Amino acid sequence: MLEFLKKHRLYEPATSDLSLDEVNSSIETDGAQSFWRKLALFSGPGALVAVGYMDPGNWVTSVGGGAQYHYILLSVVLLSSIIAMILQYMAGKLGIVKQEDLAQATRKHTSQKMGIVLWIITELALMATDIAEVIGGAIALHLLFGWSMILSVFTTALDVVLLLLLMKFGFRKIEAIVMTLIVTILLIFGYLVVISKPDWAATLVGYVPSLAAFDNTPSTLPGGESRMMMTLGIIGATVMPHNLYLHSSVAQTRRVNRDDPKALKEAVRFMTWDSNLQLSVAFVINSMLLILGAALFFGHADQVGGFGDMYNALKNNQIAGAVASPVLSTLFAVALLASGQNSTITGTLTGEVVMQGFLHLKVPLWLRRVVTRGLALLPVLAFTIIYGGNERKLDQLLVYSQVFLSVALPFAMAPLIYFTSSKKIMGAEFVNPRWMVIVAWIVFVILTILNMKLIVGMVLPGVA
Repeated sequence: MLEFLKKHRLYEPATSDLSLDEVNSSIETDGAQSFWRKLALFSGPGALVAVGYMDPGNWVTSVGGGAQYHYILLSVVLLSSIIAMILQYMAGKLGIVKQEDLAQATRKHTSQKMGIVLWIITELALMATDIAEVIGGAIALHLLFGWSMILSVFTTALDVVLLLLLMKFGFRKIEAIVMTLIVTILLIFGYLVVISKPDWAATLVGYVPSLAAFDNTPSTLPGGESRMMMTLGIIGATVMPHNLYLHSSVAQTRRVNRDDPKALKEAVRFMTWDSNLQLSVAFVINSMLLILGAALFFGHADQVGGFGDMYNALKNNQIAGAVASPVLSTLFAVALLASGQNSTITGTLTGEVVMQGFLHLKVPLWLRRVVTRGLALLPVLAFTIIYGGNERKLDQLLVYSQVFLSVALPFAMAPLIYFTSSKKIMGAEFVNPRWMVIVAWIVFVILTILNMKLIVGMVLPGVA
């Protein structure tokens, strides 16, 4: 089998140790003197990372969280965003300082067996991410054009053609396209939130952390999820493990003089600015999703359990009130489609990073995309056929995919925290400060405990 694959050039050993070697150090950053010009040159990787924090997986968990529990889960969105900023800083710094991505570092510093285990978990996490993209994109096509769900699901497989075309334009062009789609999503939801007239006082209170967000009592709503389930779904949908691998790679697209510690420090500084600014935009969008759910759909949570329900609710004045209109529904579906396509771009890039980093193999981009999208299509198609295209069932599958991402997150967090906290690996100048190390490990422990509690609760209801 391996000989067949080699003969037909379907895979080959990686010939370069550089992550995403085609674009590694391809963007010049010298020559800019002002802060803003320098920031513009370093801006881009943060947008690719931020895409993962506003993909279709966030929509069901955030809008559903607002519809079921009003504004209380805004604190989870805030905490998730802060955690994301810390972890993405570590990931970007690892890539810039060591010129290796998280997958390469994991392979280098762990045993072969442990590396394979972590690779399998990461591939499953990528598959879970792809499931969200398939569901979101298929439902958006179904809502916009009236296609059957089966046809819409199959159509999402064609995005590989779009991605291959984009790759020919160069990496800087891809970053620009991603940023444009992010701005589109931001403007649409900004408009939707403004006209929904939320309770701003309650919104501010919602950002205050509360233990009530971690209540594992089953929801009384038909098909509703417990606060614990929604909390972990939001965390899994917001702090996505594949983004840690992606950022540690795309941060290396900027050319930096690695023999000059001052140049490295400057690169880390601007990477942090880029990452935090873009993640702040993602935080705003995720907040808008939850606020929209709370402002328009609270009290109607059983009627807005999925994308199709939300789409219909936005033009139903008995649910959305006087602001309801077909225009709002269409804007919602357009934003959903933009979100799914954005995530497709970054998910495919991450797949290449993970494959090359863990296994030191290069697979043609088209083949990688066909395989990963094919694996994601199987469960979605199965649910679509078994449940007759029932969107509510697909949305439930999407929520569980996000919970799996939360379960997989510690397996990416632990190596990242360890590597960037080691003076031996990072050097005294670039090692994480002590406060960050303490906070990161506390978050790791708490998230692991919550995941165990959730799993026990799902397997043995009433025990956790």
